[in-house]
Amino acid sequence: MPGHVLAPYGGGMPFTRTPTPRELRQDVILAVVVLVGGVLSAGLSSIAKVYGTEQAELWTALPYVLVLSAALSMRRRRPALVAVVVAIAFIVATTLHVPEIYVGNIAMFIALYTVGAWMSARRGAFLVRAGIIAAMAVWLVISMYREAIDQADKADVTAGMLSPLVAFLMLQVLLNVLYFGGAYYFGERSWTAARERAALEQRTAELERERALSAAQAVALDRVRIARELHDVVAHHVSVMGVQAGAARLTIPRDPAAATEIVAGIETAARDAIRDFHQLLDTLRAPGDSEEVASTVDVDDIRDLAVASTAAGLPTRVQIVGDPVPVPRLTAVNLYRIAQESLTNARRHAGPDAEADVRIRYQPGSVELEVVNTGRVVTALRPGLGQLGMRERAAASGGTIELVPRPAGGFRVRATLPLTAADDPLEPLDEVFREAGAAAPTAVGAGASAATRGGTA
Repeated sequence: MPGHVLAPYGGGMPFTRTPTPRELRQDVILAVVVLVGGVLSAGLSSIAKVYGTEQAELWTALPYVLVLSAALSMRRRRPALVAVVVAIAFIVATTLHVPEIYVGNIAMFIALYTVGAWMSARRGAFLVRAGIIAAMAVWLVISMYREAIDQADKADVTAGMLSPLVAFLMLQVLLNVLYFGGAYYFGERSWTAARERAALEQRTAELERERALSAAQAVALDRVRIARELHDVVAHHVSVMGVQAGAARLTIPRDPAAATEIVAGIETAARDAIRDFHQLLDTLRAPGDSEEVASTVDVDDIRDLAVASTAAGLPTRVQIVGDPVPVPRLTAVNLYRIAQESLTNARRHAGPDAEADVRIRYQPGSVELEVVNTGRVVTALRPGLGQLGMRERAAASGGTIELVPRPAGGFRVRATLPLTAADDPLEPLDEVFREAGAAAPTAVGAGASAATRGGTA
């Protein structure tokens, strides 16, 4: 019955077919139609003498019709009980020759159909229908036997094996097989169709939720990418301009020519920053573009980073190990940004006498970037946006990154990225976000930038 244990559907989930208020109102309307039709049928059947001289009085049809209509008004709420009540009423009315047979047959068909279409306990639905059909079969055999005995007593001669009586009885059997078989079949088909429709609606809802989640993840990933690019631009260019501006202020009284050269470097850094900002704005105007379009840097541009870093006061050397091979565009951009962030952090936190070495190692199936700087000893690590951005970039390319302080002073950043793009950038980024929220970051994948004494990028 509705609300009980159900047959599985849609990946093993239970299926409940619960009638709606509209369907319950339809049952009431059906009951009224059956009542009116039953009264009319009883009146006409009484006049037509459908049972001949053995027909019961007309008034006996009224309680029969009332029982049928009252039961059908509850057919979706209590399908098993309704079917049993209708079957018993049908047998009793037919046995007593109540002058109404047509509406009773229709009610019996509807009741059996409803058990198959709406009863949730499928084993119970089978047993109820099988029991009713078996009881009807026994009752029909007994009635046919009695009819055959009565007709045999009246008949003077039996006209062969297929007498009119035998043909009539066989026709009754065939009609009852089609009648009960049809009610059983159509009830099962209705249940199956409802279950398939519910499974389809469930899958549609799941797809809608997945689509909304994918859209939200895409927006979040795009925002993270833009924020990461913005941080790289600001942290790098502004820190370079700040260092050079300080050097120019100190150099102007002693060496105006050198100060002029430093100011020219500040101008170049400002132009580069404006160019990168324009690229970010272009990305915002075309949100469908990928990060490859938003950035035009490559692995070879890391040499220019070293030159700019040296000019800004951090002597930087670049070393290539192995035979260079083509690097995927996204991987190249991420390598460049990791190197840029590492050198920026070194300039900010390593001290005035620090130096840096950048090594690019080409290995079978991967490329490794290592940025090592000398300087102050890092005594405490505190996560910042710079570290998070480097971890995100490594994860987005399907690689790993190590950020650890050096015991002798300074910091080391080592990123190993595969030469093939990651299958799903959202999956590794989920792990990055979880690491970023940890209270105590580890040395691998959750270290700090080249900060000293709690500094952060």
